Amino acid sequence: MKKLLLAGKTILGAGLLVLCLQSCKNETKQEDPKEVAEDANEAKFDSIDSKEDDSEFLVDQAEINLAEIEIGKLAQTKSTNAEVKKFGKMLVDEHTKSASEVSTLAKAKNFTLPTSLTEEGQEEYNKLNEKTGVDFDKKFADMMIDGHEKAIKKLEKAAKDANDQEVRTWASNNIAGLTAHLEHAKMLKQNLDKK
Repeated sequence: MKKLLLAGKTILGAGLLVLCLQSCKNETKQEDPKEVAEDANEAKFDSIDSKEDDSEFLVDQAEINLAEIEIGKLAQTKSTNAEVKKFGKMLVDEHTKSASEVSTLAKAKNFTLPTSLTEEGQEEYNKLNEKTGVDFDKKFADMMIDGHEKAIKKLEKAAKDANDQEVRTWASNNIAGLTAHLEHAKMLKQNLDKK
């Protein structure tokens, strides 16, 4: 059964490679950094599902950090609200620290991470950048609530289910910080909704 599954994965991988090569010839569009990292990890750990799951978690964390840093920078430059600017600076500082920790952990595990904003991250950034004034601030607060709720769920899952003890520990240790960000974002939204 395992050999059949492995053969199926190999055939699927070869088929995907052919498709990728075909599309590369016809298209000059740069591949999404998250997909590049996931493909590299899949190739390294194809037969070790436990490592592949942990690598996917760290790829997600890297993606979140990259997006939060860029959106935090945008909030600092585009908002006219002092609290939004302060929250943006805190995001940049905290997620830069987190990105460094994730990078160190990934290197130790031989995982590949995205190094630039992903397509999804760029889309979110662009949507926010289209807004101005109070609309910008409210969209920013909504994004921070939604994004942090999703990120906390991923951390909680990894803290419980990650195969690697260091990955589990890192995830567990970061839940409180992101929960604080979420509460801060909720308070920010409440204040903005009064305007």
